[in-house]
Amino acid sequence: MTEKFIKNADFNFIHKQVALIKDGYKKNAAPNVIQAVKDLANNKIIGLFPNATNAQKEMLDLSALKTDHEYDRYIQQLHDYLLPFPKLAEAQMKKMFPKNKKLKLPDLDKMNLNQLTYLSWVDISTNKKFIVYELDEKMVGIECKYTILNKNNICSFCNRFGQVAYISTVTKAKKAKNPDYYKAIGNYICFDSTECNKKITNVDYLTTFLKESLGEKTVL
Repeated sequence: MTEKFIKNADFNFIHKQVALIKDGYKKNAAPNVIQAVKDLANNKIIGLFPNATNAQKEMLDLSALKTDHEYDRYIQQLHDYLLPFPKLAEAQMKKMFPKNKKLKLPDLDKMNLNQLTYLSWVDISTNKKFIVYELDEKMVGIECKYTILNKNNICSFCNRFGQVAYISTVTKAKKAKNPDYYKAIGNYICFDSTECNKKITNVDYLTTFLKESLGEKTVL
């Protein structure tokens, strides 16, 4: 049995590609159109895993699938190989936010770690939203002020249209000639991080936002 190797965002991406193929069948698209969609999806999925073993590539290959049942079984099989979000100890999480002496932590035992790309929770009493993510093989965290918007908008993390909050955080970037310099950055993201984690298919913006928040240089 091959080891777990699929991250949540990649699994969501695969699920989305399968949904596009199934939709083509439901709409009775021409066979050549469906085949083109399937070939493109297959290439995109394999491309997510450049270091995949032959066994993993064979598992990811959907070129021979035809029926809804076969696609559903394909998704279920891949679900068994989801990499769970790292289990964090309370001390480890508090270390990420050393200035917050009254940090309220979420109950990780009540969360489905298999469906997390990033961990997030809110503290209503301080109007803060916390985000934790594994960045370059290191767990990092930022805290943001949030404002829930009255109108739906598009989330910068998952591109889902729905209820969002405007979050802002002060970066850790410093300027040698101005020790008092600070820069606040912000954007719209899903207020409900559980729903966001179900939809996110790409972590490019998430990692860019975190790196900028942490004062790290980003390469685009």
